[in-house]
Amino acid sequence: MAPDPSTPPLTIGFDLDMTLIDSRPGIHAAFTALSAETGVWIDADLAVSRLGPPLDQELAHWFPEKHIQAMGDRYRELYPDYAIAPTKALPGAREAVAAVQGVGGRAIVVTAKHEPNARLHLAHLGIAPDAVIGWLWAEGKALALREYGASVYVGDHLGDIRGARTAGALAVAVPTGPCSRAELHDGGADVVLDDLLAFPDWLRAYAEAAGRASSDSGTDSGSGSGSGSGTHDVTPGL
Repeated sequence: MAPDPSTPPLTIGFDLDMTLIDSRPGIHAAFTALSAETGVWIDADLAVSRLGPPLDQELAHWFPEKHIQAMGDRYRELYPDYAIAPTKALPGAREAVAAVQGVGGRAIVVTAKHEPNARLHLAHLGIAPDAVIGWLWAEGKALALREYGASVYVGDHLGDIRGARTAGALAVAVPTGPCSRAELHDGGADVVLDDLLAFPDWLRAYAEAAGRASSDSGTDSGSGSGSGSGTHDVTPGL
């Protein structure tokens, strides 16, 4: 039987930094370059230990408020030369995105990062989602998740969980970033996986259960509909 074109595809969103990619070496190099250029000391080791929130929040630890916008612009200019090559895909990242597409779904990346730099990372690492949406953090991610009808959002940070829940999506978390398994669980994650290597098996079970529920109810369960109201934070992440 041909698929019903009126039925939205299963859509699953992924965070980028410390969910799909380990960007710590690249971000460390970019901060080191910014520090050398400006003469302002930045503890790059500390900065990469707390990835997740928008770039401006990190820059506020090192620069006066009046300089943050300019420093953010310069950081993003330096980023392609310093941060792309050192960054690696996290274990299971390519397989997780491919698994969604392999069951006929759409995999989207929703990130706080400056979108052009996010696309550079994904192209460099050979990760090919169906869409990339940048400059969204925490509850703001719900805007893209709702727009694309995502029923699941996968991330490593408490902000990712808030974004998923605001969108009415299932919050799947991996403790590969700054938050521990316990913190993710206590923060409201519906599912906590050890890492993305476990994601394809989880997805198969999820898709089968969703298909059974759809058949039983006569309604599609492959797209999420949000009930909360998110705010659109357009400040890009690291």
